[in-house]
Amino acid sequence: MAQDQNQNKNQNENINSKDFMIGTLIGGIVGASAALLFAPKSGREVRDDLNQKSGYVRERAGEWKDVAYQKGTEWKDRAVETSSQWSQNVSEKSQDLSSRVKTKVGEFRNTNDEAEQAAEEVAEAIEEAAEELERQQETTTTTTTY
Repeated sequence: MAQDQNQNKNQNENINSKDFMIGTLIGGIVGASAALLFAPKSGREVRDDLNQKSGYVRERAGEWKDVAYQKGTEWKDRAVETSSQWSQNVSEKSQDLSSRVKTKVGEFRNTNDEAEQAAEEVAEAIEEAAEELERQQETTTTTTTY
């Protein structure tokens, strides 16, 4: 659970860093554009400067796109790895639980078989005792009548 919290914290920090960098980039573009528009230059010079700066911004945007793609790929790979580890753990735990249940069911069946066998032995012993008691009573009855 602590690991999940650390991962969430790291993801939040990465998102915050990304948002900060995007904000910085946009702020820089707006600031540079405002500075160029309000600078005491001719229209042609301003347009040339804007073209230069827009080329620079395009290059930087391409770099940021590449970085974002890399990070996205890393996060995807990490997510795939984590989910495969979770599924493997779940599979192992379910197999372990299944084998434990099978063992307990087998033990229970053996216990039932032993209990049935013991009950049969007790029943046989009771029958033998009853027959012995009847024989003794017959012997006693026949000896007392003579």
